[in-house]
Amino acid sequence: MTPAARKRIAVLGSTGSIGVQTLDVIAQMPERFETAALAACGNAEALLRQCAQHRPKAVALSDASHEEAYAAKFRALGAEPEFGAGALTRLIERIDADLVVVATVGFAGVEPTLAAIERGMTIALANKEVLVAAGEIVMPAARTRGVPILPVDSEHNALFQCLGDAKPDRVKRLILTASGGPFRGWTREQLAEVSVEQALKHPTWDMGPKVTIDSATLLNKGLEVIEAHHLYGIDPDRIDVLVHPQSLCHSMVEFIDGSILAQIGPADMRLPIQYCLTWPERCATHVPSLDWTQLSQLEFAAPDTETFRCLALAYRAVRTGGTLPAVLNAAGEIAVQKFLEGKIGFLDIAAGIERAMDAHQPIANPTLQDIIAADAAVRGACASI
Repeated sequence: MTPAARKRIAVLGSTGSIGVQTLDVIAQMPERFETAALAACGNAEALLRQCAQHRPKAVALSDASHEEAYAAKFRALGAEPEFGAGALTRLIERIDADLVVVATVGFAGVEPTLAAIERGMTIALANKEVLVAAGEIVMPAARTRGVPILPVDSEHNALFQCLGDAKPDRVKRLILTASGGPFRGWTREQLAEVSVEQALKHPTWDMGPKVTIDSATLLNKGLEVIEAHHLYGIDPDRIDVLVHPQSLCHSMVEFIDGSILAQIGPADMRLPIQYCLTWPERCATHVPSLDWTQLSQLEFAAPDTETFRCLALAYRAVRTGGTLPAVLNAAGEIAVQKFLEGKIGFLDIAAGIERAMDAHQPIANPTLQDIIAADAAVRGACASI
């Protein structure tokens, strides 16, 4: 591939786990990719180091407090910066990129994703909350503009590969797999005593704190159910979850003829990231192959939704639709942050989300402003969560 034909990649959330691994994939394939832009929330030093290595033409930091100290440093590396509220959206509106990796955490990814769609940029989506909160807006916008939404999450990437060009009426069900987190098999009495340190020790994946806690509560899997509903147009009653502690079968599709296709591979996020960056091609990878001779068994079990209430709450949100998933998402972000700060217990995460959902009157067929208002209302009432 000639330098002129290299795919221009923008990475939103470049200093987080997915962002760092995305840049690793880009660095391994310099003949195919160039870094057009990088963006982060507040880790200015890490972003500056990434600029020195990858030489983007533009950067953004959501934290405006860094502007005085870092604006000149970014410019000295050839990267024109944006700072403060709306910085990621402004960045997207002025850069030239072929593909935008949305690896930010939380609701903040919605508006820059919509801006990238409006500009016709392919989306590699690693931010579940974009579709959880605003899937009813994002997916129609992408279809209208003819913009592919490529899922980075290992489970949705697996479904994407298994589905191929199959229409929804050819699918009997989607099966999302979950590791079960660090507390698989625990009782509510045991979970009441869980510490932050215990919850952050995921048995399989190396992720950021928000996603790691969401995995421990099974909220992460609930968000994925909502995301799958929007990505593939499948009714939530045809989306199942199975606990699979080995994390090698990343998800499955059962078709109406009884055939099941599963995507299996190492638990390494660089594989789905690379597939999104190279799609529709497949390219050789530097990730070691799976050694089948070392596998003793693959286990599958139904999730315990009575103990891990967040998954059941997510099903309730997606079945209701409208603004309720945005409330689930906002309440989840707040509750997880409070748990990480030691202000509430592990079981209080689900309890807080349920209270917020019970207090909300959902709006059907919401506009973006309806969703933003629902999100803001939950955050404004965060003291009660």
